[in-house]
Amino acid sequence: MALLVQKYGGTSVGSVERIQAVARRIATNRELGNDLVIVVSAMGDTTDELTGLAHAISSNPPQREMDMLLATGEQVSIALLSMALNEIGIPATSMTGAQVGIVTESAHGKARILEIRTDRILGLLNQGQVVVVAGFQGTSLSSGGTAEITTLGRGGSDTSGVALAAALNADICEIYTDVPGVLSTDPRKVPDAQLMKEISCDEMLELASLGAAVLHPRAVEIARNYGVDLVVRSSLTPEEGTKLTSKSSKSLGREGLELGKPVDGLEILENQGVIAISHLPDSPGVAAKLFETLSEKKINVDLIIQSTHEGNSNDITFTVSASEMTRAIEISKNILETIGGQLLAEAGMTKLSISGAGIMGRPGIAANLFDTLSRAGINIRLIATSEVKVSCVINETLGTKALRSVADSFELNEEEIKINPTIINNNEPDVRGVALDQDQAQLSVIKVPDKPGTAAALCSTLAEGGISLDAIVQSERQHKDGSRDISFTLKKEDREKAGFTLAPLLAQWPGAHLKDGPSIARISAVGAGMPSTAGTAARMFRALANKGINIAMIATSEIRISCVVPEKNGIEGLQAVHEEFSLGKRKIN
Repeated sequence: MALLVQKYGGTSVGSVERIQAVARRIATNRELGNDLVIVVSAMGDTTDELTGLAHAISSNPPQREMDMLLATGEQVSIALLSMALNEIGIPATSMTGAQVGIVTESAHGKARILEIRTDRILGLLNQGQVVVVAGFQGTSLSSGGTAEITTLGRGGSDTSGVALAAALNADICEIYTDVPGVLSTDPRKVPDAQLMKEISCDEMLELASLGAAVLHPRAVEIARNYGVDLVVRSSLTPEEGTKLTSKSSKSLGREGLELGKPVDGLEILENQGVIAISHLPDSPGVAAKLFETLSEKKINVDLIIQSTHEGNSNDITFTVSASEMTRAIEISKNILETIGGQLLAEAGMTKLSISGAGIMGRPGIAANLFDTLSRAGINIRLIATSEVKVSCVINETLGTKALRSVADSFELNEEEIKINPTIINNNEPDVRGVALDQDQAQLSVIKVPDKPGTAAALCSTLAEGGISLDAIVQSERQHKDGSRDISFTLKKEDREKAGFTLAPLLAQWPGAHLKDGPSIARISAVGAGMPSTAGTAARMFRALANKGINIAMIATSEIRISCVVPEKNGIEGLQAVHEEFSLGKRKIN
């Protein structure tokens, strides 16, 4: 007998007929001898309809009252599903988030789960009941000590389901939705997108943060952190769906189910060199030609950063191991003879990286890293960010000091620290999925001081304003006064707020100001096999170049490559990258 947690989304319970179909599916699992905890969302578009009612009454309704209102949607679903189960002879009891023991922070609209008190659930399961739980909600204690209804924010029912599975130590958590599982990209934009049979939680976190809406990042974080066996399946077909895998399996701590250490790894990679090429032509194919040639010559490139400047020119900076630096410089100079550009190389560098679940979704984490290095008097040469890793390139002589400072700041133990880790080839695909995000804005801070603490100050200020960044690109090119530019992408809805938030800080830096980039789309490729596969970035750049699509920014991390392109080229670029890696022609393992 197994304990299963199953979550059904709004479309899966969108009508009486669908609720009855879900009840029959649950009955089949029950007949196999399984214990079942069922988490459901509000029916169909109920949450949107309730939100519309609220805004018809108030342009700015109190968040507490919004939680009180929105929590009713799931209560309708759990009551109807419990009735449907009892009607076909399956004993079932419905429970709200408060009744089931989901305890959260006192943050209305976006609360994180602190703990789940499972005694009542376990008691009902022992009585042979199917427990039907309202997703998306919990309860917290107000300052006066009274219970308050809270909601978990967007994707909250996914979060409820995976959190319950972790707290109950369930054998499996199944997320039922209206798609067959996790696909190689958005099938509405690429018709031949294929189902993935398996994907790691780190890969899924990247894709989810890049706009893949099948799972909310918070749910994937919980699965990754606690080793929950998670499957995404269709509620409309019997297909097996997609299995998410995790290497981690830590126990629930006292600090809170969703409030555990967000950083659980620190790496140092020594003997690195930086090659910076400035004043490259800003035209399609330049990045492709450079990195294709390096790949053909068996030069293994790690980080790649590109930013665009006035005057229609680009700067591209990348890192290689010190042992390959001489050859990489020679190859790069040969290319520059035909396309133009200026080269600067610097040896004696170290890459320091922190890793964890949902790092960039918590804006204070990157800010803390940069601030820690700044307080230690360490200047950052390069920055590379992703949802699961933030990397900084620093002077090698300061590597030990940086390691000690960062380890102390994030309370990491020896087992969580790796020095010069070996890349292991597990025969994972270099690209497992691609994503398109058309909800991004590009913003540059012009003329920031080139000294320790600058990146920390920017990120800390934005973090205090609740603004999360995605790509952060520090320019190689210096102004005459020695200052540099830092560019980043953020959600369009946060652009205006970012301007107000940064204004006091920029006033402290002579000449510093914000500059908006053109309308953009971000195309990203994600795959666990990237570190052990040479030439992946070059192939992606070439696929875009062959369509005449210019790249404005490049930001890479260990398992992700992101290219910022003109908004009008977003869908065509996504299709080109998907085709380049043959994701539509085979089953993705």
